[in-house]
Amino acid sequence: MKKQITPREYSEQGGIRCPTICIRSGKPNAAAVGFFSSILRETLNGQAAILPVGDDIRHWHASPHAAVGFIEHAATLDGATLDNRRNLTMPGVSATVGEQIEALRRVAGDAAVALIRHEPDPMIHRIVSGWAQGFDTSRAR
Repeated sequence: MKKQITPREYSEQGGIRCPTICIRSGKPNAAAVGFFSSILRETLNGQAAILPVGDDIRHWHASPHAAVGFIEHAATLDGATLDNRRNLTMPGVSATVGEQIEALRRVAGDAAVALIRHEPDPMIHRIVSGWAQGFDTSRAR
């Protein structure tokens, strides 16, 4: 069994907390977070996507390109400016699923949005509705 580390140990080791990376490459998977990417990725490729939560779910996102920038930024920071708190929360964009769908509509039209199948999954809803919707990222900036 892998040992759980405490927040203090994590901070002492240094680390970055990234938003959900969206749109991730690959195929849809069973991860609770996967639909944030699939409702955009699959529909932009003319394929159906399953949406297991309501349009009002808000989440915190960043692009894969931004994630690479986060790692570069963290790697080049002067450690002395971080004191003993080396853990950084990186910036992202907070948006609802409905806002994601409207952005999809603006870019790809109603035909792409029609490929989203609403199939409520109470377990996934319970998981993602409890996640943070945004963070203070001023230390990372």
